[in-house]
Formats: sequence, structure tokens, C-alpha cells
Amino acid sequence: MEKVKVLDKTFRTMVKHADIMAAISDVASRINRDYKDCEEPPLLLCILNGAIPFTAELMKHLNFDHELACMKVKSYEGTATTGKVKVDMAPTTSFKGRKVIIAEDIVDTGITIHFLKKFIKDEGASDVRVSTLMFKPESFSRNAGMLAGRGERMTPPEYIGMSIPDAFILGFGMDYNEIGRNYRDIYVLDEQ
Repeated sequence: MEKVKVLDKTFRTMVKHADIMAAISDVASRINRDYKDCEEPPLLLCILNGAIPFTAELMKHLNFDHELACMKVKSYEGTATTGKVKVDMAPTTSFKGRKVIIAEDIVDTGITIHFLKKFIKDEGASDVRVSTLMFKPESFSRNAGMLAGRGERMTPPEYIGMSIPDAFILGFGMDYNEIGRNYRDIYVLDEQ
């Protein structure tokens, strides 16, 4: 489909399914390289609900033993971030002494991954890295600069599938008010 209507908004195709699969394969190969010699199985942490499709596909490409856990956080309402992270579902396992790979659908402002990394490290993880399907470098840089002014340091994800412009997207797990996660392609808000 070239365009889709979700609730009161129209979206147009931005990334086709085949390109999404290629990006996930690339992310997995980089993770495989970095974790090939792990003695203890790392923990792959799926951030619900958006990262479910990304995590499911990523797991198929990982060639090392790992444990899967889930956590649900929220920082968006409608098409905008609230600027605050709310934990809707606590982690389903202990992080103590673990290497953790966070699987996120999209990193936009970086507020969520900044919160998650701190939260997981505070819970005793030995190492925390972030993998994301989509990354918005412009939005991330703006917010990182603001946090730096407050003495906080924010780092970009270690594993990025695709960098995209600062626009609202949905599909392949990403939503608009909880609708549109089921699309195989990724769509961008059509402002015309």
C-alpha cells in the first residue's frame, strides 16, 4: 500500500519490508560479532510493545545463546513525546551481573534509552547496549545537547538499523495511539 489512513491521519510508505529485513540482518551481524565469545548468555530485553516485531526478527539472526525478557515503558502520546518515561511493566527478570542488549523499535529523543540504561545499570547489570531498528539523529542530538547542559551524558545506540529524518512514523511495531503496529512496511506521516 502506498498510503494508509490510521485514525485521523494519513501516512505514506517510507521503508519497504525487504529493506527492514536487510537492516535487521545487518544489526544482528554486528551484535553476533560483539557477543560471539560471551561465556554467560546475554539478556535480550524487548521494549514492549513497539519492539516486538524487531526483537522477533533479530532473535532469528542471533547465533549465540541468549535469554529473552520484556519491559514496557511509555514516553509518547499521539504524535509527540511527553518528555517523561513511565514504566508500565517492570522487567521480567533480574539484571544483576548480566550483559543486557536492549531491543528498541525507534530511538528518537533518546530519553527512553537514557532512562533504561540508567535503570538497568542501577539494577546491577554488568554491561548495557542498545539495538534499534530506527534512529533519528537530529532529534537525538538536540536532546543530548540539552542534557549535557544539565551535566548528563547521553550516548547513541550501539546498533542502529537505519537513520531517518525527524518525522513521525508507524508500522512494523510502531504506532499512532496504539494503532498501525501490524503493517509490514514503515510509513511516515503524510503532511500534504
